Order: sequence, then C-alpha cells, then structure tokens
Amino acid sequence: MRIDLHTHSTESDGTESPAQVMESARAAGLDVVALTDHDRVAGWAPARARATEFGLGFLPGIEISCAINHASLHLLAYLIDPLHEELTAELDKARTSRETRAEAMVERLRADTGLTWPDVQAHFSAGTTIGRPHIADALVSIGVVRDRGEAFDRFLYSGSKYHASHYAIDPVRAVELVRAAGGVPVLAHPFAHVTGRVVADRTVESMVDAGLAGIEVDHRDQDETARAHARSYADRFGLIRTGSSDYHGAGKPNQLGENVTDAKEFERILEEAADSSSAYLP
Repeated sequence: MRIDLHTHSTESDGTESPAQVMESARAAGLDVVALTDHDRVAGWAPARARATEFGLGFLPGIEISCAINHASLHLLAYLIDPLHEELTAELDKARTSRETRAEAMVERLRADTGLTWPDVQAHFSAGTTIGRPHIADALVSIGVVRDRGEAFDRFLYSGSKYHASHYAIDPVRAVELVRAAGGVPVLAHPFAHVTGRVVADRTVESMVDAGLAGIEVDHRDQDETARAHARSYADRFGLIRTGSSDYHGAGKPNQLGENVTDAKEFERILEEAADSSSAYLP
C-alpha cells in the first residue's frame, strides 16, 4: 500500500480543492491519503466524498500550529472529534490570529511593494486558514516576484522586517487536547534542517510524556541525519513512524507519494484513535 498522511488543500495553503487533492492522489497511485489542512477541518467532507467515489482510502486530519519559547512547530492530528469544544476553540483562535498577522504583514509590505489587502483576498475564500503562502501568491500576481519561493526568500521569511507572529498553542497542551478529542497526535517534520525549523529534544520528550503517538520521519525537509534522529525517538519511545509528502499542489515542489507511511504504522494510527469510523477505508 502507498500511504501519504500529510497534504493541504485550498482550505489552508494548498492550491487544489479538497476534492482535487483526492483526484491528484488517485493519479499518483496512492491507496490512502490524509487531508491535514492548517487548523481547519472544513475540507474533510468534500475530500471524503471524492475519495469514496474513487475507492481511495481517506484519513481525516489537521495540522496544528504550535510554538514554544518563540520556536514554531507543527503537530499533525488524525481522527479527532471535530466538535471537541476546547480543541475547536484553540483552532478558531489560531485562525483569527493568522488573519490579523497576515493583515499586519501586508501593511508592512505595502510601502515597498504596493501590495494591498484586496490583492491578498483574491487568493483565498471565506473561512480559509490564511497563511504567508497567500501573501506570496499575491506578490506573484502583482509582479513583484516570480513565484512563492522568491516571495519567501525576499520578503516572508522568519526574521524579515515584514514578518509578524501569530498565536500558536503550546505543543504539550496541543498533544493533550488532541488526545482529549480522541485523536492521534504525530509530530510533523521536527528536525527540518532544510527550512531551519528544528524542535529541541526536550520539547519532543515533553510531548511524549503528554501522549505523543508518532513522529514524521520521512519528509523532504529532513535529511538522512535528521531522519535517523527521528527514528531514534521512535525506537526509544515506541512512536509510530510516518512518511509524507506535505503536498500543497502547485504551491510547493513536494509531490504526492514522494514519501510514504508503512501499512503497519498506519494500522497503529487507527488502533490508537478513540473512534476510527470517520476514516474511509475501502
């Protein structure tokens, strides 16, 4: 089985609708795919419906933005109860903060690039989890940069004078809430040296103590040294090992199925969930 457990749609910062992500997954020869939009579950229903038409396995998930000591990290969460009040409140707070952050960044960019908030609004729909990729797409559309990569390299990187922060939950608290919502928490690309985001070992250990179930090992932003480090955590703490594309459609070079999760590890995710009935597994 070919299983990809980390993808994004237009409900967050991908360029394909949830249904289109499923179509692309089918074309890529996947057997199971998870939709994991940032802090948002709205894409689950259309994605699951399309996957069902194809006989493609579907796993509902999200990617939660976290931060500790001013360092950002991401937590994948599978098979959560989308109506869990405390978790839902945190996700709502994060999405609202993302929009406020985006507006602040656009205002900082305006003098140097001519970018306006309506320029950015043209690149997302109501309810979308707004992120820097939407600002990047707007910069492309007004001719300031060639593509998203150049936008991040020149204007949107962390530490840029245009950058602004947004609210993100403490990762230990995020793990606790995912567990409370019946879900399975998996730490996303924790040692991504390529992008400069490296999670401290003590943070990983604290998350394990809180109930972390798995760790994303195979990801394009983690070189072999980083992957070996992640595998050592999996071995030490009995964590589920995942591999994923982190697909964003045309927004990033990542290709569906470029990294995959072993079927036995996928079965462990289903076993860890309080209720796996929301998955579609033909």
